[in-house]
This record gives sequence, C-alpha cells and structure tokens, in this order.
Amino acid sequence: MSRATRSRWVTFDCYGTLVDWSSGLGDLLAPIAGEQASEVAAAFSGWQLELEKQGPVGSHKQVLKSALLCAAGERGVRLTDADARTLTRSWSALRPFADVETMLAALRARGYRLGVLTNVDDDLFEITHRSFATPFNLFVTAERMRGYKPGPWLFRGFERLTGVARGDWVHVGSDWYHDIAPAQALGVSRVWLDREGIAPTGAALRAASGLEVVRAVDEHFGVAVCQ
Repeated sequence: MSRATRSRWVTFDCYGTLVDWSSGLGDLLAPIAGEQASEVAAAFSGWQLELEKQGPVGSHKQVLKSALLCAAGERGVRLTDADARTLTRSWSALRPFADVETMLAALRARGYRLGVLTNVDDDLFEITHRSFATPFNLFVTAERMRGYKPGPWLFRGFERLTGVARGDWVHVGSDWYHDIAPAQALGVSRVWLDREGIAPTGAALRAASGLEVVRAVDEHFGVAVCQ
C-alpha cells in the first residue's frame, strides 16, 4: 500500500489532555469535600496511580471510588460510599479544554484520523465522547484491553485494531508518565501537550496549545501548511 493511500492517525490521551480533568475534578469534589476539595483532589491522583499499578481487578469506576475514599481519609475528610460515587455519577460535567475543538477540526481537515487511548471504562468514556462536536474514529479503553497506561496494552491494542504503520501514527498526551514515556519506549512518535508550562524536553515534540499540536503533527508528517 502506498503512503498516499494509507491512513495517518493521531491518538490522544483524554483526561488532562483533551478534557480539563484538574479543574473538573475540583468542581466535582466541592459539594462533598467542601473547602478541602482541592486538597482531596491533590491526594486523589497519587492514590489513583497506586491502585492502577495493581492492574485491572474490576472496573475503573471502582478504582476511582477507592482512590477518592483513600484521598479523603488521608486529608481527614469523611466520605461515604455514596459520596464517593458522586464522581462517576457526575462524569458528564467534565468538559474539553477551550482549544480542543479547534485543534481536532484542524486535524480532521488535514485528513488525519483521530483516536483516543484512555484508562477509563467504556461507559465513562462514552459519556465524555458525547461532549465532543464530532465523534472520534476509534477509542481504546483499559476495560477493553485489560490493562492501564503506562503499560503497553492500549498502544498495542490500537496498533492491532488499526494495522497502523509506526510512521503513520502520532500520540499526543499531557502526562509524561502515562503517555509520553510509554510511547517513546514503544517507538511511537509523540507530541507532548504541555498544559502546565513545564520546561521543554528533547524526548518529544512539545506543544503548549491545541494549535501548536496541529503544527507539531504537520511537522512530524512533513506537511507544509500556509500560515
């Protein structure tokens, strides 16, 4: 198959890259954690990571609930199981970053196919999926692959499902640990969407906004675009 007829794919991490996870999490926790919502949110990330390291032993919703209960306990906030389920019950409140739709539209206009690799369950991503103006061509979840990033399962699963050639695939993520490092280890080209303004690194193309992601992807594929 010639390069002219092959599909070029751009895959994304979702929460933190496309969807404003940090602000959204704080908003979701405010009704149940009150003034300590930001502290619980900060502790939540560490607990979620530790639980994911144990591998999928149930749904990711259970990981989210357990991480929230552990984080709240660590910060002295008493939550019930019902309180902890508020996070997934309110999942539709999580919204994309302001620059995302323009970025995705620009990539589609160039003929790229777009996918998502996410650690959440199918039903949670389906809720988020409806918040985008246009559906993605494909999404791969931890529930389907029975493994979490930074493990290779989602990347390998995407590669198997699409038959994509490595030269026709770029992965975009804002989290170095979950996305950029494993993509690098697997030899997948990558763009680091640096949403937190961390210093540049040479291990990936760096972008500070959705518009810069489009330019970085074009740069990778050698596409000349008039500015």
